[in-house]
Amino acid sequence: QVTLVESGGGSVQTGGSLTLSCVIYGGTYNPYYMGWFRQTPNKGREGIATMINRGSPVKYSTAVKGRFTIYQGGSTFFLQMNNLKPEDTAVYYCATSEYLHDGYCDVTPATGYWGQGTQVTVSP
Repeated sequence: QVTLVESGGGSVQTGGSLTLSCVIYGGTYNPYYMGWFRQTPNKGREGIATMINRGSPVKYSTAVKGRFTIYQGGSTFFLQMNNLKPEDTAVYYCATSEYLHDGYCDVTPATGYWGQGTQVTVSP
């Protein structure tokens, strides 16, 4: 049984920073890709960052490039978020997958997993 457990969300002011964490529980589970998505009522769920397990980042969305960094430490991967803006307010999800779609984790029951989501709120 594989579970992704997120933490680190919260409320900050514009220009602040947060770091999200995603711990992979699941014994020998070793995904090829790890990534982060975010979801708002207006935009739906969008991919924002992807990396190769024990490798390098693959893609950042235009909206976060230069401000967010995805990285890994063992079975935990992180999203460092700097210079946060009100438009970054969303529920953030971590994800793993064996495949990518448009540069972001392609998560299906057969290919990967989602975290439970964590709220990030950025006030003006």
